[in-house]
Amino acid sequence: MSIHESGENYLETILLLQRTNGFVRSVDVANALDYTKASISRAMRILKENGYITIARSGQITLTEKGMATACDIYERHCVITQFLIKALRLDPKTADGDACRIEHVVSEETFLRIREYVQRDA
Repeated sequence: MSIHESGENYLETILLLQRTNGFVRSVDVANALDYTKASISRAMRILKENGYITIARSGQITLTEKGMATACDIYERHCVITQFLIKALRLDPKTADGDACRIEHVVSEETFLRIREYVQRDA
């Protein structure tokens, strides 16, 4: 099953929270994204049903292997596209980060690979 943009955003957020806090709960995701707990609860159920996360009885959310791979891929896209927008287009970091967050979900694989080559070449 292919995952939608919102699901990718949730996985990326879980990854970053896990790296920062070591422990992720639905309320942490809700606070990070400024969404309602009800919206997050529904999204977490869908991610769990599709094998992207597990949820322990304690409420701890953990990325599965599939979820980790997807989250890392999205986060890499985000970082590389942000760097590209800053270097190539000279955008301020805040604007670049916001734009990258939207672009990362729709850019083709071919375009992303070329952007990554550009960023790595000029690193």
